[in-house]
Amino acid sequence: MWPCNCLFLSQYTHHHLVVFLLTFFSYVLLHSSRKTFSNVKVSISSQWTPSASNTSLPPYSPGETWEENRLFADAQEATLFLGVLDTIFLFSYAVGLYISGIIGDRLNLRYVLTVGLCGSAVVEFVFGTVTEWMGIYNVYVYCALWVFNGLLQSAVWPCVVAVMGNWFGKSGRGFVFGLWSACASVGNILGAFLASSVLKYGYEFAFLLTSAVQFAGGVVVFFGLLTSPKEVGLSVDTDTGLRAVERDSDSQRPLMSDEEGDEDEVEEEEEEGLCETPPTAIGFFEAFCLPGVIPYSLAYACLKMVNYSFFFWLPFYLSSNFGWKEVEADRLSVWYDVGGIIGGTVQGLVSDVLGKRAPIIALSLLLAMGALFGYGHSPDDQVVNAALLATTGFFIGGPSNMISSAISADLGRQEALQGRQEALATVTGIVDGTGSIGAAAGQYLVSVIESNWNWISVFYFFVVMTGGSVLFIMPLLVRELRSMCRDRQTQTHQL
Repeated sequence: MWPCNCLFLSQYTHHHLVVFLLTFFSYVLLHSSRKTFSNVKVSISSQWTPSASNTSLPPYSPGETWEENRLFADAQEATLFLGVLDTIFLFSYAVGLYISGIIGDRLNLRYVLTVGLCGSAVVEFVFGTVTEWMGIYNVYVYCALWVFNGLLQSAVWPCVVAVMGNWFGKSGRGFVFGLWSACASVGNILGAFLASSVLKYGYEFAFLLTSAVQFAGGVVVFFGLLTSPKEVGLSVDTDTGLRAVERDSDSQRPLMSDEEGDEDEVEEEEEEGLCETPPTAIGFFEAFCLPGVIPYSLAYACLKMVNYSFFFWLPFYLSSNFGWKEVEADRLSVWYDVGGIIGGTVQGLVSDVLGKRAPIIALSLLLAMGALFGYGHSPDDQVVNAALLATTGFFIGGPSNMISSAISADLGRQEALQGRQEALATVTGIVDGTGSIGAAAGQYLVSVIESNWNWISVFYFFVVMTGGSVLFIMPLLVRELRSMCRDRQTQTHQL
């Protein structure tokens, strides 16, 4: 059924809209601050190495002061260390995802989400702003801070996906999650513009601005987010509709809520819910063995390696390869995210219409291999580069958004759970955690390949990794194609 009909829209209340927006913008703010690091890599590299373009020191600074600030002898060493920091962040992020998914299914999602948002904002402020203001230039300090940042940021994604899964049923999930998963791309765009707007004052102000906005967002989430329909006396059925159930206890409700229901109604709802057994959280290894979790996790490992390589290295590549200004490169890089937003929404909608996910993802990834090859040979023209970037983002970002959101929600609410609903955050953590391990390895490989060969070799590497994603989902693709053929044959016989 077409997801945009009246029945589809009638499922939702104003609570759904508030949840959609709060979770959406919480991850937008997280990704905007995360994007800051990639947007200021050129400035950081200049600060860490002796360079004629380095203007961070006052003109009267003696040579010995510069020696205190210098971390590396040349830009190549600084580039390798930037790749190491990306790898450290993603490995700690991956480990944290496995842990935070389990925690999210056992603790209040609002508390875990708030700690992740506010805690990572503080760490990023210290990493990019405090160290610069205090003149602390130490590789061990940078590495330690980035480990903490990865662990804290890992608490956010499983929680927001779990909250969305609690509120939105399977009907139309591809479209809703496809639209919602644009939060990462919107965050990248916002981060690029925020960073570029203050970069002329110094990269430390870019970290200051994005971390402050993220911290404020965490406070809003703490006071305003409803993590489950049960907190207002509703629940989402497996497929579509809403039904009345018992409310959660007051300790599970946000401090700011417009639902001050009558006490008698609450007591009646609680009495009706006494006979219901609360769902238990699924074990980690049990979740790992759920149908479809391993194939999609491995496919996402290859795909996220490519997607996050664009995320971390695209502005640096545009500046170093074409010689464009850092501000121009930051703003041009947003076209990749624009393509990802459109791709995730359109492909999610088509998957809802077909009732299958794997065929859409496989087709998009096959086309992405051609798009990556074409972008690797992009000419020195910003208009052509932007068009190729948007096309590549459509075919890479679309499947990436679907796997990390809609498909993770599908896997966390499948029939094999036998009614145990507290698996969504765990499954999301497994899928995204495995993807982050692949992405972590990829960031170091990108710096090594670029240093020893060239950027064209990097894009050939991306093509191979995208092909690996197709191979991992091939069994699921074959199964879903057979299912589509059987359904069509059944409809033909019925006619």
